[in-house]
Amino acid sequence: MSEIRHDLLETVDRVCETFVTREVLHAAEQGRWPSELWDALEETGLVRALVPEAAGGSGLPFDDAMAVLKRCAYHALPLPLAETMLAGRLLLAAGLDVPMGALTVAGVDVPMGARTTPDALRFRRAAGGGHVSGITRRVPWGEACGHIVVVGLDDAGAACLGVVSAGHSVRAIERNLAAESRATLEFESAPLVALAPFEGGLERLLLEGALVRSVQMSGALERVLALSIRYANERVQFGKPIGRFQAVQHMLAVLAGQVAAASAVSDLAIEAGVVRAEPFTVAVAKARVGEAAGKGAEIGHQVHGAMGFTLEHALHHSTRRLWSWRDEFGNEAYWQERIGRSVAAAGADAL
Repeated sequence: MSEIRHDLLETVDRVCETFVTREVLHAAEQGRWPSELWDALEETGLVRALVPEAAGGSGLPFDDAMAVLKRCAYHALPLPLAETMLAGRLLLAAGLDVPMGALTVAGVDVPMGARTTPDALRFRRAAGGGHVSGITRRVPWGEACGHIVVVGLDDAGAACLGVVSAGHSVRAIERNLAAESRATLEFESAPLVALAPFEGGLERLLLEGALVRSVQMSGALERVLALSIRYANERVQFGKPIGRFQAVQHMLAVLAGQVAAASAVSDLAIEAGVVRAEPFTVAVAKARVGEAAGKGAEIGHQVHGAMGFTLEHALHHSTRRLWSWRDEFGNEAYWQERIGRSVAAAGADAL
C-alpha cells in the first residue's frame, strides 16, 4: 500500500469514527440528512476525489478513489458518496463540468436481473441546452441531491448525458433493505443544466454502476468479517470463546475466503476499468461479489446468532447493505447470464 493511500484510508477512518455513529445511522434511516458528516467529507476533498485539481477536485487516481469508497462502505457510510463519484466520472467522460455538492445518477434500473433495461429517458435539444422527459425509478437519494446525472436518448436516437438541477418531480420515495432512499422521479420537459453526447449510453451507466457496487460490497464484507472475528473471540460459551470451537472456526474460514475472493475480483475490475469499465471483468466482479455477499451475510449472522439481528448491534448495517446492493445494477443471475453469452459468443476455441 502506498503512503498516499495509507493516509487516505486513515482520513476515512477518522471521519467515520467521529461522525458515523449509531445515532447518525439510525437518523439517516429515518430520512435525516447527516449534514455534519457530509461537510466533513467535503472538507477532506473526498467528495470530489475523481475530479481533476484544475477543476476544483482532489485528482485522485481511480484505484485510490475506489479504495476510499471501499473503506467508506466498510463503515456503512449513510450518504451518496458512491453516486457522487459515479456521476462525476460520467460527466468527465462526457466532457462536462462536475457540479458541487451531492450528485446521483438516473436512467437505468435492473434491480432483479431483468434481461432488458427500461425505456430510456428522452432528451430534446434546444437553444442554450435542452429538456428531458420520462420517468426513472429507484434513483439513489433522488430527492436529496442537488443535481442528477441522467442518461437517455435524443430525438435522433443517439445516447446523451444530461444534468438536471434540484426541483425535479418526486413521485414516490421508497427505501431499500438498508433504508437508503430510492426515489421515483418524473421529468416533464425538465430544463437541463448541461447536455452532451455520451458514448456507451445506458450500457456504460450500467457497467460503471455495477463496478461501484462491487467495490462497496467488498468493503461491507470486510466489515462483516471483522465484526464476526471480534464477536467469536468475545462471546463465551461452555467456559471458552466460541471462536475456539471447530465449527465456528470453519465458518469464519469460509467467510474469510469469500471476502478474499470479493476483494480480488473487485480489484481486477478496478484495474481494468481505470479509463472505462471493462464489460467482462465488471460482469465477473458483480456476479462473484454478489455471491460472496449472500454467503458472507449468512455466515456473519450465524456466528453472531440472535445478537446480530438486534438493532443495537452494528452487523445489520453491513448485511442489509449487502442484500440491497447485490440486486442493484443487475444481480448475480443477470451478470452470470451475460458472462455465459460472452463466452459462448467467443466460441469453443477461445474458452
